[in-house]
Amino acid sequence: MKKTSYFSSVLLLVAIFVVVAAISERYFFRLDLTEGGQYSLSPATRDILKNLDETVTVRAYFTEDLAPDLAKVRDNLRDLLIEYGSLSGGKVVYKFENPNKNPETENEALADGIRPVLFNARERDEVTQKRIFMGAVVKLGTGSESIPFFDPNSSLEYSLSMAIKKLSVTKKPAIGFVQGQGEPPLAAYQQVMDELQVLYRVTAVTLSDTSVLKDYKALVIVAPKDTFDLQNLNALDRYLASGGRLFIAMSHVNGDLQTLKGDVNNTGLSAWLEQKGLKQEDAFVADANAGSVMLTQRTRFGTMTTPIRFPFLPIITNFADHPITKGLENISFGFCSPIIFTGDSTVRFAPLAYTSENTGVINTPVFFNINKKWTKADLSAGKQVVAALLEGNINGSDQAKIIMVSNGEFAVTGTGQRPNMQSSDNISLMANSIDWLSDDTGLIGLRTKTITSRPIKAMSDGKKAFLKWLNFLLPLILVVIYGLIRMQFRRNQRIKRMQEAYVK
Repeated sequence: MKKTSYFSSVLLLVAIFVVVAAISERYFFRLDLTEGGQYSLSPATRDILKNLDETVTVRAYFTEDLAPDLAKVRDNLRDLLIEYGSLSGGKVVYKFENPNKNPETENEALADGIRPVLFNARERDEVTQKRIFMGAVVKLGTGSESIPFFDPNSSLEYSLSMAIKKLSVTKKPAIGFVQGQGEPPLAAYQQVMDELQVLYRVTAVTLSDTSVLKDYKALVIVAPKDTFDLQNLNALDRYLASGGRLFIAMSHVNGDLQTLKGDVNNTGLSAWLEQKGLKQEDAFVADANAGSVMLTQRTRFGTMTTPIRFPFLPIITNFADHPITKGLENISFGFCSPIIFTGDSTVRFAPLAYTSENTGVINTPVFFNINKKWTKADLSAGKQVVAALLEGNINGSDQAKIIMVSNGEFAVTGTGQRPNMQSSDNISLMANSIDWLSDDTGLIGLRTKTITSRPIKAMSDGKKAFLKWLNFLLPLILVVIYGLIRMQFRRNQRIKRMQEAYVK
């Protein structure tokens, strides 16, 4: 190759790299082959960024020398912010700081609501605790929203977009949590409130406040214990007639693991709902796919606690193809009952969540036998609906909608110092339902975007035994087959070489 031709090729390659770099600065592109589209921005995020009226400033605080898995979070966040800036037309700007470099920067991080965490790091064959920062503060106008810590197992896009959305929404519609019939107070919904307060103004309301009920985009009734009187039910009727929307999470049956007894919870709301077309049966769902209870037994060596699968605590993994349940993987329900449709053709009934095919329906009253050996005959009723929605002509309004979940405590965390934290899918089901009822589905897909689990599908004992022996014997069989083929090949070679006409 001539010298001039060589230099021309080098110059051409350099020019190509310069042009590609210039284009990449202006246009962001990334090919995402992950199952859940983890590196592709959701439509909700794109809408948030395109509708920004002011510049959003993100100041990220990350310790410099992070472990590789934590440094990946910082790198992914930087890539995400580049994409945010590109899609927003430059309205998202960012800066990364190392709070550990000097006391002034650390104090700024603390003032912005970023809290350090202790991380076990290995240095020179020794495990030491290192104080690290992995958070950010998002500012828009005079408002700011802190993200104290980026969990490596959670969605960066969700945390960042929710913070921007929370700052950019000015007029928030009202959501009313009904009180007065023994429902948990607002403080008992810590996780749910973190989701809802991004888009809504959430307040407590009583059904006697009839003059203000119409101002609420949706009413939420969760885990009532006391009776709804006629005046309260009439107030709900008027609310639905005006196009209102209801989210109801109610345990129609109560199970007590202390007394080992289960019976119906009569609040008057069940009979009212049955008139609309939603009925909860006077029975418990018993599902082979279920959680466990801890059984304490005395032995000669002391007490021993073992987990026992308890079918009355179903784990729901079957969901309808609906925006509310999109992306959900498993939900833990306590004692719940089947939901059946009792309406007519003027209303539309749509199941949202089912139990597994191996489900039984146990009529009340029930005495719980924790040591019971469940058989297929006990769990042969088929899948049962445990969450559903109703829409159509409800109380004369085509705008009215009702969502019912047959467990009242599935999203309640409690008010104590050690709240009962619920799974993210439990919280997402309630938040998604309220979003859908309020005609705001923008954050539903973003909320459930991350993959949380991939449980092994249930299979019969016979199939388990077959797969176990297949895994054990198949490699041996393949080795034997390979050996036989190789032996036959060499035998044919020997026979061929023994012939007189053979020439190597």
